[in-house]
Amino acid sequence: MYYLGVDVGSVSTDLVLLDKNMNVVEKIYLRTKGNPINAIQEGFKVLKEKYEKSQIAAVGTTGSGRMIASAIIGADSAKNEITAHATAALEIDKNVKTIIEIGGQDSKIILLNNGIVSDFAMNTVCAAGTGSFLDRQAERLDIPIEEFGDYALRATSSVRIAGRCAVFAESDMIHKQQLGYNKSEIIRGLCDALVRNYLNNIGKGKQILPKVLFQGGVAANIGMKAAFENVLGFEIFVPEHFSMMGAIGAAIIAKSTVKKTGISNFRGFEIANKSIISRSFECEGCANKCEVVKIFENNNIIGYFGDRCGKWSNKLTETKKNMLA
Repeated sequence: MYYLGVDVGSVSTDLVLLDKNMNVVEKIYLRTKGNPINAIQEGFKVLKEKYEKSQIAAVGTTGSGRMIASAIIGADSAKNEITAHATAALEIDKNVKTIIEIGGQDSKIILLNNGIVSDFAMNTVCAAGTGSFLDRQAERLDIPIEEFGDYALRATSSVRIAGRCAVFAESDMIHKQQLGYNKSEIIRGLCDALVRNYLNNIGKGKQILPKVLFQGGVAANIGMKAAFENVLGFEIFVPEHFSMMGAIGAAIIAKSTVKKTGISNFRGFEIANKSIISRSFECEGCANKCEVVKIFENNNIIGYFGDRCGKWSNKLTETKKNMLA
């Protein structure tokens, strides 16, 4: 039996399968490309070739697209990224006290005390320091993103780069190139600047204690890891599946949920071939005027989300209960 975790973000959609011992046996990385439904279906097409519905004991979703994913898949749990990342980190090491997570479009810090999230902060406003920003700079410098961190480590000195804004950082890098600094010095300066930005904004006022796990796609950049260690003064650790920690956490949470309920809501891998679309409407039920999203599968409504009161999202749940009564 396996446990499926799906992390639907603005940049990527990650799917993982865990075995009964919570080991990763399958992982799939896909670009969301503004279409989470299509990304989920593409991932399911891959899994459909290898696994049967009966082999999936529980399914969990997380990420900014967790609600739409939950409706489509028939998830047993849909939790926010903070909870998912903390759950995955604690599965690796119960002594983790700080999680640094930098993804494609946002970054966050999570503080834990005795295995419980005690504080957190997120940055979803500025792209500086995120994976998409680093991808852009690697492309502009004509350097494979996989080698970006290596360049930083080769530098013998660091150049001061303005890192508080993605636009200013790029402008400052161009200026330093015009002054004759080499790529290694500029990239190391950028890594140092982005770490300063992270600690002065997301980590402001927070006590970062070891053990620290560095999660998210940017953790692959050894230049960023080295820059964090240089400022913090101690080693930070990058998990083996650093880019899939959200999905791993979602799968673990789903396992715990099904253990309590005794049954999974998973709809199967056949949704990979279904015609699934979403439409929205403004609810007139109260002054909130929520934008409610309806999910259709072959013209049948399979889910709602976006309402604050649960009037619509609970609609299908109640219908199912009445059918079973």
